[in-house]
Amino acid sequence: MRIAPIFAVAALALSSPALADHHGEAPSLEDVLASDHRSQDAGRDQYRHPAETLAFFDVEPTMRVVEFSPGGGWYTRVLLPWIAPQGTYMAMQPDSGEPEEGTPAWTQRFTTAASGWTDLPAENIVAFETDDITEDMHGTADRILVFRSLHGLLNNEAADTQLRAMRRLLAEDGMVGVVQHRAPEDTSYDDASGSRGYLRQADVIRLFAINGFDLVAASEINANPNDPAEWERGVWTLPPTLSGGDADRERLTAIGESDRMTLLFRKAD
Repeated sequence: MRIAPIFAVAALALSSPALADHHGEAPSLEDVLASDHRSQDAGRDQYRHPAETLAFFDVEPTMRVVEFSPGGGWYTRVLLPWIAPQGTYMAMQPDSGEPEEGTPAWTQRFTTAASGWTDLPAENIVAFETDDITEDMHGTADRILVFRSLHGLLNNEAADTQLRAMRRLLAEDGMVGVVQHRAPEDTSYDDASGSRGYLRQADVIRLFAINGFDLVAASEINANPNDPAEWERGVWTLPPTLSGGDADRERLTAIGESDRMTLLFRKAD
């Protein structure tokens, strides 16, 4: 369990002279997006629209921001260097259980990787699993950001548990921003259950409503009308995965990444 150090590390991330000295003046989002550490990520900005998406989610660099299930760190490499100098960045992951002997816990693996991605000291990067959340953390998050991971929660039958944990973390005026692969509304349940990565937007809104959230706004920032969202191999057929290898690569690359919904939620009364 990492409970004891979480808030101490969060405070250090806000006030540490070493962090201030390491960064100097806090970077703008534009500076972060243009930085060298994103040289391999920037080609996907045309599909993921990070500046526009974070503006729609009304994220400010002084906030306490939680990135849910950061995966390979594409958005971490945007959020962490932008948020850490003035606010608090935290990574949240579903409980992964006890690691195998000799294997570091997810929190350690993530903070080490994130430090390598951004040159921020690992000790100033906050990461926790859902079962590490304590009562004193409730009501403290300004934003929780969920990028393309709801289908995984549904596939693992963990969506309700994780959304309710997010609700407990949120401040009263906090919000949850969601980007998710989108299936057409007339898609069958079998094709829009999450097994292919795609979900129907109306189903996502209902899922959040069931777990105590109201929809604030929806945006087409990350829409891709060229994606029919009916691939046999699911969303992974398209870039960046291209699960079919070289088969039809030119056509799939021209289509681009998946069609995505972009939704903003707040706590329901």
